[in-house]
Amino acid sequence: MQRVLAADAHRPTVGGRYLHWDKLRFFKTPDRITLEEWWAAIKLARRSQYRFLPLLDTRGDWFRLAMPDVLQRQVSEIDRDLSGRVKLPEELTNSDTRDRYIVSALIEEAITSSQLEGAATTSVVAREMLRSKRKPRDKGERMIYNNFAAMQFVREVQGRELTPDLVCDIHRRVTADTLDDEADAGRVRQANDIRVLDPVGLLLHSPPDAAELGVRLQALCDFANEKTPNYYLHPAVRAAVLHLWLGYDHPFVDGNGRTARALFYWSMLHSGYWMCEFVSISHILRKAPAKYARAYLYTETDENDATYFVLYQLDVLQRGIVALHEYVRAKADTIHKTRLVLRQSQSFNHRQLALLGHALRNPSAKYTVSSHSTSHQVTRQTARVDLTELTEHGFLNATKVGKEMAYTVPGDIEKRLEAFGARTVLNKGKTR
Repeated sequence: MQRVLAADAHRPTVGGRYLHWDKLRFFKTPDRITLEEWWAAIKLARRSQYRFLPLLDTRGDWFRLAMPDVLQRQVSEIDRDLSGRVKLPEELTNSDTRDRYIVSALIEEAITSSQLEGAATTSVVAREMLRSKRKPRDKGERMIYNNFAAMQFVREVQGRELTPDLVCDIHRRVTADTLDDEADAGRVRQANDIRVLDPVGLLLHSPPDAAELGVRLQALCDFANEKTPNYYLHPAVRAAVLHLWLGYDHPFVDGNGRTARALFYWSMLHSGYWMCEFVSISHILRKAPAKYARAYLYTETDENDATYFVLYQLDVLQRGIVALHEYVRAKADTIHKTRLVLRQSQSFNHRQLALLGHALRNPSAKYTVSSHSTSHQVTRQTARVDLTELTEHGFLNATKVGKEMAYTVPGDIEKRLEAFGARTVLNKGKTR
């Protein structure tokens, strides 16, 4: 033991990483100690930190969780980055534009979560289906359509306590019209014939007996509602354990992964992390699905140590947050550059520029000759010319309402303005 202490090899992490034996065995050992001694010292350090979770495995052993420095740093950074204190551009946060960006995030999550479970539909086709509200044509599209509806439902019920019926309701929405037996949608599995296999057919996980699922599902809900355990868990850690728990129990014949990820979102939103509405975790998971499976496997093969899964899940969440902030910065930069190009293009007068700026901030706005005339104190004829020109450029949609034309903002107004700006810059370059 003195050699282990002297080599400073008795910590729960190695270089800030919470390593499984599967990874540690390839590391060079500290001086004068064997790999087995090193692993024993690491495990001893972890056991001194373990707190038991109210989740039992199939043998009746408790899952456990350590709180190493790396995990504490993660939750601190998540608090910082999802607290809402980060200043976002007005275009992304005002009441009119907020929903549009949330819908974009929900679409991304619906697509990638379904693709993780085998949906073969391309992202381009899936986005077209969801934005146009077209009915799904096959199982892959139906999975994505269902996931989108389920994520919208999760937003609606984020303030409610989780119950077994609510979990089943989420599952029903996730799997509608995609199962061999439609009665299984929203119904806890009745048999013990579910096995989780790897791509070559190797058994990875045998979930608990079907007869136990009613009790286990209630225990999961008690945990989600913070009734257990009798000590504090950070909300992000609780959400990650909830994800692990449903994945481990596998209470449904299919759709467990999609339901688990939906519950992770429910838990984060329920705890007040509203910016999670903009974050897609499945987009990150899809890039390395083997790591996702390995996070489950490491937990099961090392004393039910949920720390592996929680660290992985929170790392995925953090990468999703980074992607969100990069997107926000890029979007704000695009909007700024588009406005600048429009002002410099000399294609529009000051009234039209003001309307386009308003349309960017208020995509649900409607304009009429009367409203435009009143806002800018010009004649109706001048107002009509302004609106007609913007319509001809594709920046407004014109619809006859009664005796007057109503002008609405296209759903892709930003892309249209950006394309116009790019053409303007290109044409200026050619004329030099």
